[in-house]
Amino acid sequence: MEFIEFSDKALQLVLVLSLAPLLASLIVGLAVSLFQALTQIQEQTLTFVPKIIAVVVVIMLTSGLMLSALSEFAIECFNMILKVSGK
Repeated sequence: MEFIEFSDKALQLVLVLSLAPLLASLIVGLAVSLFQALTQIQEQTLTFVPKIIAVVVVIMLTSGLMLSALSEFAIECFNMILKVSGK
């Protein structure tokens, strides 16, 4: 039962940590698509650079929160391993 709870927490953490960069990519992608539709520029590579820049900026801004969440999860994992091993 503990493994199921552990994997559930791990999946929730992955979802929470990936939410901000994915939302930034989605918003920038929609803005670039709207710009392409309005100007009739149909260059396929135009969407990649703004998305990459937005994702990198969001990761830089949220890296402190991500690191703290990951470190708390790692500590919880190590404590669970110690509990299971009986030490």
